[in-house]
Amino acid sequence: MNVHFRAVLSPCIGVCTLDDDGLCLGCHRTSAEIARWPQMNDDERLRLMETTLPVRESQRD
Repeated sequence: MNVHFRAVLSPCIGVCTLDDDGLCLGCHRTSAEIARWPQMNDDERLRLMETTLPVRESQRD
């Protein structure tokens, strides 16, 4: 039996302040995404980190 474990770590960098749009200035997640992180599976976490967060970060620059 081949079992693969992936651990997707939180993108939190300890700058836990929400901007006027409700996005964290440090990790670019919404408060709902931050609260739901422990319940997300690895696929949901990867999708958020690889697609959603980079777009939000680039829109801030």
